[in-house]
Amino acid sequence: MMDDDFGSEPATDDPFISPVAMEDDLEEHFPGDRGTLDPEVRRVLVHLLQRRFLAAERHKAEWKLMLDHQQMIESRLNDLYLRLVIDHSRGFAYKQQLRSDEVDMPVLLKDAPYSRAETLVLVHLRTVYQRESAAGEASVRVDIEDVEQTVLSYFTEADGSTARHQKAIRNAMERLDREGIVGEETSGRYRISALVEVVLSAETLKELRDWLREQEVVAR
Repeated sequence: MMDDDFGSEPATDDPFISPVAMEDDLEEHFPGDRGTLDPEVRRVLVHLLQRRFLAAERHKAEWKLMLDHQQMIESRLNDLYLRLVIDHSRGFAYKQQLRSDEVDMPVLLKDAPYSRAETLVLVHLRTVYQRESAAGEASVRVDIEDVEQTVLSYFTEADGSTARHQKAIRNAMERLDREGIVGEETSGRYRISALVEVVLSAETLKELRDWLREQEVVAR
C-alpha cells in the first residue's frame, strides 16, 4: 500500500514568492531607508527646508518636480507643522511656520532676523523695485555703488568707519544673493527679484521709511 501524501510536511523549496505589502516593499537608497519619495523629490524637499525660497527661474528642474509632486511635498511639510506657499505669478515658493492658539504646534523654523545693514539694503532695493516696476520696467537692476551710496548715508561717524560699513553692505548683498532676492548678473550689477516684495511688504516698507526719517531728524 502506498503512503498517503496528505498531512505530510510542505516542501521547503517553494517556487512562489509570498506577496509583500507595498509599504514593506520599498526601494532603499541607503541602509535602513524607510522613505517613500524618489531621490529627486527628496532633494526638492530638502531644498525647501534648507533655503528660504525656491525660485522657478533659478531652479527650473526643482520647480517642475515640486509642482508634479506638490501634494506629497505638502504632506511631508505638514507633518512638520509647515505650510508650502507657492506664488505662481511671480514664480517662487517658500515654507511657512504653522501656528495655532488651539493646537500645540512645535515651532521648527527659527527667525533669522536681518542685521541693520541688511535691513537698510532691503529698504533701498524695495524702493528701487517699487519705483521701476511702477514705471513699467520688467527687469529691475541696481549697481553695488548705488546701493553703497544710499545705504552709507544712513550711518553716522558714531557707527564706525566707512570701510566697515561698505563691507557690511557687500556682505548683505551676498546674503540676499544666496536667498534669491537679488542675482548678480555681472560684477557689481544685480537684478532685483520680485521676492523683495515678499520680504518687505508695502506696509513694512512705509514703516521702515518713517523710522529712517525719524532717525535722520534725531541725528541733526
